[in-house]
Amino acid sequence: MNVIVNGEAKTLAEGTTVLSLLAELGLGDKLVAVERNEVVVPRATHAEATLTEGDVLEVVHFVGGG
Repeated sequence: MNVIVNGEAKTLAEGTTVLSLLAELGLGDKLVAVERNEVVVPRATHAEATLTEGDVLEVVHFVGGG
């Protein structure tokens, strides 16, 4: 299936969840915010939030500093 992640087209396997996408992006252990089709996906639902064809995702990870 085809989705857009942070403005880039990406092809994913059917049944991919937000959690598995984050792992694929190397962000599985990082604190992130995910928006799917302009709606925030709560962190507690990342494991069961299944992506579908045409979804548009924005993934923001936090960077500390000072």
